[in-house]
Amino acid sequence: MKLIYRVLTCPATRILRIPTLAHGTLSGHREHMVRQLNYHEMREVFTRFQEASPAPEGELEHTNAFTLLVAVALSAQATDLGVNKATRALFAIADTPQKMLALGEEGLIQHIKTIGLYRNKAKNVIRLSQILVDDYGGEVPNSRAALQSLPGVGRKTANVVLNMWWHLPAQAVDTHIFRVGNRTGIAPGRDVDAVERAVEDNTPADFQTHAHHWLILHGRYTCVARKPRCSLCLIRDICLSEDKTP
Repeated sequence: MKLIYRVLTCPATRILRIPTLAHGTLSGHREHMVRQLNYHEMREVFTRFQEASPAPEGELEHTNAFTLLVAVALSAQATDLGVNKATRALFAIADTPQKMLALGEEGLIQHIKTIGLYRNKAKNVIRLSQILVDDYGGEVPNSRAALQSLPGVGRKTANVVLNMWWHLPAQAVDTHIFRVGNRTGIAPGRDVDAVERAVEDNTPADFQTHAHHWLILHGRYTCVARKPRCSLCLIRDICLSEDKTP
């Protein structure tokens, strides 16, 4: 779940003249922002996503709420594939906060050193494991506020955990959803908070639970940053992008 906001580089996006993002916001001066798709268009978009993939799943491997939390925290500025390679052996021996503490920071580093920022991430995982043991009886809390109080856990990570494990219709906005939302009109917004609100406010309730996964997978495999695969797009006729690829 890469959260590096430099995504608006493709000709199919004319939201800005300067195609970079900084601190989760669009930088530069807004030349044009697509309109928000209306209710009927949004229903049609998500109906098509649902028909193509009725029960989409996240790609981070996990076995319980704790391993999901750790995997999502490790995925910042990393790929799901890279995280999965690192955590398969790790979670086989440390799938609870207690076992993670027993492994220790140096032991954890040996498993995740292929992931970017691994030293800082290891410190955070050990610290959050200690807090879970001390304050939550070794269980992962399921409120956004409690999750965000843990070291290395921001709103995006909290929303992913709440959505994937507890099926709360929380909308985590990463680089893919930010791009798709602004390019298509599904959820236009200047920053990640605005896009999150747009998804929550405009996605019909019966599609909210899976909206995050449909959008992230659409951005990861179809509506990619460079040369979007518009010919394969399920919503090409609804998408408001001014420049679609053949």
